[in-house]
Amino acid sequence: MNGPPLPRVKLAHLPTPIHPLPRLSTELGGPQLWVKRDDMTGLAFGGNKIRKLEFLLAEAQAQNAQTLITRGAVQSNHCRQTAAAAACQGFDCILVLTGNPPQTTTGNTLLDQLLGAQIVWTEDKHPDIALQETFEQACSDGQQPYLIPYGGSNPVGASAYSAAMAEFINQDTPIDRIVLATSSGGTQAGMIVGARLHGYTGKITGISVDPTADKIKPRIAALATETSALLNHSFEVTADQVEVNDSYLGGGYGVMSDLERDAIKLFAQQEGLLLDPVYTGRAAGGLIDLIRGGEIGSEERVLFWHTGGTPVLFAYADELV
Repeated sequence: MNGPPLPRVKLAHLPTPIHPLPRLSTELGGPQLWVKRDDMTGLAFGGNKIRKLEFLLAEAQAQNAQTLITRGAVQSNHCRQTAAAAACQGFDCILVLTGNPPQTTTGNTLLDQLLGAQIVWTEDKHPDIALQETFEQACSDGQQPYLIPYGGSNPVGASAYSAAMAEFINQDTPIDRIVLATSSGGTQAGMIVGARLHGYTGKITGISVDPTADKIKPRIAALATETSALLNHSFEVTADQVEVNDSYLGGGYGVMSDLERDAIKLFAQQEGLLLDPVYTGRAAGGLIDLIRGGEIGSEERVLFWHTGGTPVLFAYADELV
């Protein structure tokens, strides 16, 4: 039984466009490649988290929250988008960022400050402990905080990508496989739910940016199951129904190698399309390798779902040129 739609705050510029990548397709010898431009959701350089924040901020407003709190890495795209959403909706914002302040303020950390967010550095503390302490302090200070999970990846946030799958299907571009960067799991979990609800029968291939497949697949499956329940459909997703490739973890999260560097340059020089070194660069590198290795067939129609992150390019300038 379907229930009423979840409350939603309009933040994103939707629908984001889909367009072909003919020069890149030719360069790689097939398959036919397309891109879904969630780097164009608007609001401080856009990205996939804007979709999730539409639902998360609606919940925050319903709870009469005044302050948004979340955490991420130094160059967190999620934190930058949270700060932007807070600014345009009149919330205060506290970002808990891992480690110590960088020597040079650039990329997303620059934007965080321009957007008016208060930054708390974890320094030697575990990020989850620092986040909880920050939240408790905000409660004590009467700031009425709303805690947004890492990556916005809870059932409320993931539901945004169930809706995004309906948007994609309505754009009427036949696709055999979607490839995307996956990390906290909310985007892929929502896509899996949306595929089931809206009739997409192709593959959804997550290229892991950080966790190994044995860790992230059960997490995505559980989140997809919880999201389906939130949307009043209540079906079970199991780990073996989640496709994650963890062959491209390299030196770890945020460590750029030739894989990411070459993918960024190839997309830029063939299509004028900018990727980031942490997420989309790694996912695109995996996509290219799967095509060249024959694991993605030359007759497939493949959609690369661009999840954003381009401000991070500036933080990696010395490693890119």
